[in-house]
Parts: sequence; C-alpha cells; structure tokens
Amino acid sequence: MKICPSCGLKYPNENDRCFVDKSVLEPMKDERIGTLLKGRYEIEAPLGEGGMAVVYRARNTLVERPVAVKVMNANLAGDASLKERFRREAKNAAAVAHPNIIEIFDHGETEQGTPYLVMEILDGEPLDQIISRGPMPPGQVASLGVQVARGLARAHDFDVLHRDLKPENIFICRGADGALSIPKLLDFGIARSMHDSRLTSAGQIFGTPQYMAPERVTSIDAGPAADLYALGVILFEMVTGRLPFLSNDIPGFFIKHMQEAPPKPSLLVPEVPRRLEALILELLAKKPEERPVDAHAVTKALEALVPQGAGAPMPAAVPQSARPPANAPTLPPTTLERWAGRTALFDQMLHRAYPGGSAPPNQVQALAEIRSILARIHELRSAGLKEQRKLEQMESQAQEGRARLGHAVHTLAEDLSNAREGNRAAQKEVQPYFDAERNAQEAYGRAHDKLEALAGGRRLEAPSQPAVAAAREMADALDRWLLAKGAAEKAHRWVEAKEREVKDLEFQVTALRAQLERLESSYDDQRSSAEDALAANGEEVDRLETRLTELGTTFVEPLRTRPDLGDLFAQLGRDGTPAAGLRRPS
Repeated sequence: MKICPSCGLKYPNENDRCFVDKSVLEPMKDERIGTLLKGRYEIEAPLGEGGMAVVYRARNTLVERPVAVKVMNANLAGDASLKERFRREAKNAAAVAHPNIIEIFDHGETEQGTPYLVMEILDGEPLDQIISRGPMPPGQVASLGVQVARGLARAHDFDVLHRDLKPENIFICRGADGALSIPKLLDFGIARSMHDSRLTSAGQIFGTPQYMAPERVTSIDAGPAADLYALGVILFEMVTGRLPFLSNDIPGFFIKHMQEAPPKPSLLVPEVPRRLEALILELLAKKPEERPVDAHAVTKALEALVPQGAGAPMPAAVPQSARPPANAPTLPPTTLERWAGRTALFDQMLHRAYPGGSAPPNQVQALAEIRSILARIHELRSAGLKEQRKLEQMESQAQEGRARLGHAVHTLAEDLSNAREGNRAAQKEVQPYFDAERNAQEAYGRAHDKLEALAGGRRLEAPSQPAVAAAREMADALDRWLLAKGAAEKAHRWVEAKEREVKDLEFQVTALRAQLERLESSYDDQRSSAEDALAANGEEVDRLETRLTELGTTFVEPLRTRPDLGDLFAQLGRDGTPAAGLRRPS
C-alpha cells in the first residue's frame, strides 16, 4: 500500500503518483496506518511502542473524535494466553471505571486476528520520565500518590488486582491549568480478578522485579497487599529519585525484597516528612498483614499529607473521558466534503474541455459513478451515525450505572476499610487477655502437678505443711485462671463482633460487584447488534472510498495535459491538502 504525502489518499502499490496533485506516492512504513477498525476507528499515526503492543493515534470517523488504539504485536497474536490478557485488560478497565484509571471504550481483533483496545487519548508524561529527573517535592508526591491510591482502591473494590504497578504504568495527565497533576493507571493486561481463573502456569512469575512484593516471588496468589507494596516502592522512588533496593540482576531484586530492610527515605533526602516516610516503610513491610489494611487506608494517610491549598483533585462521579472533550482539535474535511469539492471541479473540467457536450463516454460514466458512490457513502454515514448514537446512549446508561454502583461500593469500601482497621487494632488489644489466660492455665497446671508430686500419685492420708501450701497455690491458680478465662471470653466475643462487621460489609460489597457484572453482561448483549451493523457499514465505506480513488485517477489522466484546465487542477491540489498540523503521516 502507498500513500500521498500531501492529501493522504491511499493507493495500491502499482500506482506512482496521486491523481489530485501529482505528488509522488510513498510506501506506507506501517501497514496499519489508514486501516479502519470496526468500521469507524481509523488509525492515523504511531504514538509509542512497547514489548507487547504498539499504541496509535486514531479517530472515530463517525463523530470525528480522537482516540488511542493499542494493537498487540503481530508476532505475539498466536499466544492464546497473551490474547486473553488483552481481552482481560478491556474487561477490567471497563469494570473499574474511575478518573484515575485509563478508560477503554472498545476492543476487538483485526482481520488478521490481532487484538486491539480503543482507549482515551492522554496528554501528559509517564511517571518514570518525571522520576528520571530526580527526587520530587514531598507535596507533589502526596498529591499524585493519593490519586494513584484512589485508582488502586477502586480496582481492589471491584475485585481486580493490577499485579504490575510501576512508574511506566502510571501516566501523569495535564489538568485544566496545564500542569501535570492527574495520574492515570495503565496496563491492566496482567491484572486478574482475585477469584478468576489463572493465566499463569506453575513456576511463572509475571510483573516487574523491582516492584514485586516478597509474596509475589513465591506465589501467584498474592492479594491486594502486593499492589500496596508496589505503591510503596513507587512512592519511595518518587521522593528519593531511586529504588529502595538496587541489584544488577533479577534474582538479586527478589532476594532483597524478601530479606533486606529498605533504607529510610530521610537518609537519602532529609526533607522527607516523617509521616510520609512512616507510610512508605509500612507499605514496604515484608509481611502483607503488616502493611496498611487496604488502599483506602493509604488514601486516607496520603490525604493528610497533601499541602493545604494544593489538594489532589477529587474523583468525579462520571469518568472525565465520558464527557464531551473540551477544545477538541480541528479535524480535516471528511471524505464526503473533499469528494463533493472534487466532483464539482470534475464537472467544470468536462464542461470546459468539451463545451459542446461531446465528452468521452468513459469519463461521463466515471463521473456518474463517483456521484452514485458519494450518495451511497452519505447513506451509509447517516446510518452509521445513527448506530453510533445508539451505542453512545447505551454507553452513557452503562456509565451512569457504573458510577452509581461505583459510588455505592466506594462508600461501603471506606466503611469496610475502617472496620478492617478496627478489627486489626482489636486483635492487638485483646492479645494480652489471651496471653493472660494461657499463662494462668499453665500456672494452674504447674501447681496441680506440684501437688500430685507431693502426694506421689496417691490420696493424702494426713495433711502436711508442703501439701497444704501446694493445695492453696493450686486453688489460687485456679481462681486466677477462671478470672483470666472470663476476660478472654469477653475479648473473644468483642473480636468476633468486629470480624462479623467486616464479613457483613464484605458480603455487601460482593453483592454490588455481582450487580456490576450483570450490568456489563446486559450492556454487551445490547451493543452487539449495533457493533455488527457499524462494522459492515464501515467495511462497505472503505471499499467505496478505494473505488473513488480508482475512478478519480481514471477521470483526470486524459485531462491532465490540457493547459486550459491548469487553474482547475491547481485548485484540485489545494483543496486536497489536509489542514495544517493534521497531515496524515507515512
């Protein structure tokens, strides 16, 4: 496939020049540029490439809206587990819709079977690039960190673990003032539900060693606390400019995560506030149960550290990307607009070249077919726009449902977080009572054994001073045991009440998750027919646009050498050039 560098028209490889302005056609460096996905997403330019996928800038041709499309590398598309990860990324991101998690609008597979995701397009910079410039101010760390914690809390609330949290997977977007202030969590590709079937085989470890919790090294069943550990590593790195553990190889990182205590951030950057340092070190605890109870607890701790007047933006009820984009970029004229102008010029060319109406039949026929195709494209675009509006209405209803359920889950999850903290505190508080009961029982056992030893295993025939003392000691020990046992039973009932409160809230959160699953399932069923219609519609438009290029070439070639048409050809070239800054790349 070739492309015109001036107007962006695509041509078969056998063509050399564009019929619009005679520009020399250039081979397309990336065959995906210009392709149409699902009948409406046209890929325009590459934005970045990773080991697993390429991200492109694209646009929804029906509503002229810019989007990003993440396409799996073709050489990985044959791996069923990797394809499942792509599907899972779409599912997870949709389920946990939140202002601090990238929004995924759509997903599918190319004609070659390569998976892709359609996402919101972001303006900003990855966190790893910001960290590479050195330690960040503690206030900025708290402001960004609290939003990351909120996004993570939402994912965990809806039963999704990230499992590869790292600075490269956190994109810092520009706020309304242009400052880099709004983080978005990316790449839920290896995330999984806490109860979902595994994609990993025995012995496989997925994630990034520099950010992996100790339990992740030995088990793929690590829970939400492993994501909190990764957040601790990231906060350490943000505030100091370096990782807490340094190694030249992967095993070295694993060993240090499992065995070595992290340095205090204040030893590297003395200005680090003590409360921020304490939180980071708590997040980096080796045992999951010694870290904060959940991401909500981390959010609460970080909110207290955000400088006054510089509060982190609070999450909106509906994801920002679901709303109409502000200051959307001006897009080039549509296919219909350009071809309407070209058709008018073609008509003028025929009348000027053949004033008596003696135009060759093949040119008259070509122009008639162009008009017929444009009418058909107009019909298809109108029908496609109607289906797109249906989809948008469905998505709007789904987003409202997600927002409503998300708010309900968030409220319950905050209560659950407080209940977990209360339960953990209660467990520590009652432990002395359990210890006292155990000690009293052991003391009674020793006193009982002492009396038995004095009796020699037989009934005493006459009291002796040592036996009387031993009996009194055993009676006192029994009294202390009974008192301690009563106190321990009260403590046990108190702890059980705390545990019941946690379980009751967990049950309510689980019920809301099930509601969300039913909502998503219903939405998928509803949008299926509209998706199919749009795909068929777009494929026909694509074929017709290719035919338009062929007809345009056939029409102008016999007229190109006529000097009396020079001004019309010059206008044809001018009208075919895209708006400045939006020229299609090769």
